[in-house]
Amino acid sequence: MLVLDENLPAEQRLLLRKSRIRFRVIGMDVAAFGTTDENVIPILLRLSRPTFFTLDRDFYRVDWAHVDYALVWLDVRRRDAAEYIRRFLKHPNFDTHAKRMGVVARIATDAVRYWRHDERGARIARWE
Repeated sequence: MLVLDENLPAEQRLLLRKSRIRFRVIGMDVAAFGTTDENVIPILLRLSRPTFFTLDRDFYRVDWAHVDYALVWLDVRRRDAAEYIRRFLKHPNFDTHAKRMGVVARIATDAVRYWRHDERGARIARWE
């Protein structure tokens, strides 16, 4: 299940829907609007294998890594969020739920920097 933070622009959500990417949105489908960062984590733990996408850098925390969800910070222009979500979901390192679970990632224009919950040190996955 893909979960988008309420801070992703509506036009970016529309682009994802046009690409037939199914998701839920914090503040609309999941939890209340304005849910604090700390309260998002317990919500994710109640969902089935969620991958959470946000424009909020506060979620790029290795201490929040957990085997039952993925946290993805989109460190790109707001107007490019949908494109980078699609690219992330197609990347060979993250193209299945199993490959994403336990990941805390930072998506940038050049690569994805990420940690896995059970490993030490960050990794880099370049865009193909």
